[in-house]
Amino acid sequence: MPQAWNRLYDLLPGKSRVGAGWEPSLPLILSAWHGSTAMAKGVRFLEHIEWAASHGALEEVRQFLATLPEDQWFHLGD
Repeated sequence: MPQAWNRLYDLLPGKSRVGAGWEPSLPLILSAWHGSTAMAKGVRFLEHIEWAASHGALEEVRQFLATLPEDQWFHLGD
């Protein structure tokens, strides 16, 4: 799951360093994956989808997500 999220993040155009962080925020991968709640993961994922929509990349992200097998998705309760 985290590896696919990182690939999705790579599709987002216009990323930029802002202070000590990034805009949009980095995906919750590596140690951040295990230390984040399901709610935090959902909010971050939504941020990335909204970024894609506002930066003309929604169709490319949609196509990428459509290719992910079921076992690459995070579900509440996982």
